Amino acid sequence: MTLEACTETLREHDPLRFGASLVAEPADRPALITLYALNLEIARAPFQSAEPMLAEMRLQWWVDRLAEMGRGTAPPLHDVLTPLWEVWGSDAGALEPLAEARRRDCAREPFGSPAEVIAYVDATAGGLVWAAASRLGAPESTREIVAAQARGAGLAAWLRALPQLQPMGLGLADPRPGDLTLLAEAARDGLRMAARMHRKLPKRAAAALYPGPRVPRLLSEIAAGRIDAFTEVPAISAFQRRASLARLAVTGRWWR
Repeated sequence: MTLEACTETLREHDPLRFGASLVAEPADRPALITLYALNLEIARAPFQSAEPMLAEMRLQWWVDRLAEMGRGTAPPLHDVLTPLWEVWGSDAGALEPLAEARRRDCAREPFGSPAEVIAYVDATAGGLVWAAASRLGAPESTREIVAAQARGAGLAAWLRALPQLQPMGLGLADPRPGDLTLLAEAARDGLRMAARMHRKLPKRAAAALYPGPRVPRLLSEIAAGRIDAFTEVPAISAFQRRASLARLAVTGRWWR
């Protein structure tokens, strides 16, 4: 039940966000590490049972614990919730929507349209990035900019995972190449908007806004039809990940 346990979980299962957390100011790292460890747990909860009702019960446990924390009640001893409580306190209650946004995963239903994918990404990635960025000093007036960056980064991550999601029935119900183009363009629009407005955000928030390596290239290739994201997407190598994080650390430049 320590911050170190969250750190090791993040290092193993989400190396990109782990690396971004290390780029943050030392005082901000515990908040990011516990937030991202929570995100891992609630993202995995719907898939810990093949039965939709049991999956929803597992997710509901997280919803209930976060709601209790928001009311000022300390959670039971837990590898993630205990350090989350120590860092976030009752502010952890504001993270409850991150768990609520995962309910559709319990049903194991594919998305019927690109608009449904975008709404899901806005609720999941959008909520996560805003929680991180606001904790790192992003003012309420920048919420729209943060949402645009989160949409771009979140859609890119979803498209990168699509070759695994599609066979599981969690991709698009009707796999049409044109929908991939729409999603890639929506992602690029979000990233471009955030890039134009990046000066409104504090430098301290860079670690929260980091989209990952090679995102613009991936989106350009999908939009042009040179990558079929339904079947195969180029993997990110360890070298590419380290190089991208090093650039973030040196320049603080999270926008593209």
